[in-house]
Amino acid sequence: MNTVLDHVQPPVGKPKWLRVKLPTGQKYTELRGLVDKYKLNTICTSGSCPNMGECWGEGTATFMILGNICTRSCGFCGVKTGRPETVDWDEPEKVARSIKIMNIKHAVVTSVDRDDLKDMGSIIWYETILAIRRMNPNTTLETLIPDFQGVERNIDRIIEANPEVVSHNMETVRRLTREVRIQAKYDRSLEVLRYLKEKGIRRTKSGIMLGLGETEEEVIETMKDLRSVNVDIVTIGQYLQPSKKHLPVKEFITPEQFKKYEEIGKELGFRHVESGALVRSSYHAQKHIL
Repeated sequence: MNTVLDHVQPPVGKPKWLRVKLPTGQKYTELRGLVDKYKLNTICTSGSCPNMGECWGEGTATFMILGNICTRSCGFCGVKTGRPETVDWDEPEKVARSIKIMNIKHAVVTSVDRDDLKDMGSIIWYETILAIRRMNPNTTLETLIPDFQGVERNIDRIIEANPEVVSHNMETVRRLTREVRIQAKYDRSLEVLRYLKEKGIRRTKSGIMLGLGETEEEVIETMKDLRSVNVDIVTIGQYLQPSKKHLPVKEFITPEQFKKYEEIGKELGFRHVESGALVRSSYHAQKHIL
């Protein structure tokens, strides 16, 4: 995800509504100490997420599995692209232990795309969910999954493990998908979300970034497409450029426009709509299980 704020290269200065407060509070300080002491790997810290203090204060944290090198080269994403490392089969236990040490109430798990693997990483996904359940029976769970190339037997592993929320991000509107998510397909992502819901996942979720050149009509069309496959939760945030090599920010969306999208989303029937400049996929994630 594009959460690095300190190194963005926008075409113009960032507007005042993108200013981030430094994380504070006793809970944040405690968790930061545990992360440093035990060298725990969270997206919150490695991605310098603007909402880290707030989320940690609520007892929520996000973990990335299957390494930090992705087989895809999306134009918006700061994660490295290349040949991924060998799968660490001890990773499920390591993630579960990290959640236990941090005493996390609601965990979000995500991963890079692993198109190099026959199962596309879905077995590690399955084992990680089971390990978290085993070691942290009172922790609720959201999984932010890749599309697994739309292969149902891989998606079925997530469904069988049955996390409280399963999320898969559209990232952008149909017209911009080829440019923004080079190896992804708009309709395939919709089909993944439809399949998850039809097979019994209680809460499905998706997210999109704004500021890449999309129109208001296209954003609303994407929201309608998500509702057509019964997605429950949508997150809408501002795209920020991770480096000069990535797609440029075409526009900074105003707070008023984000509010408008929130109202439209509620009218369309989403159970939860998180819409704002600093909103990321896991923002207020603990509320989305309700």
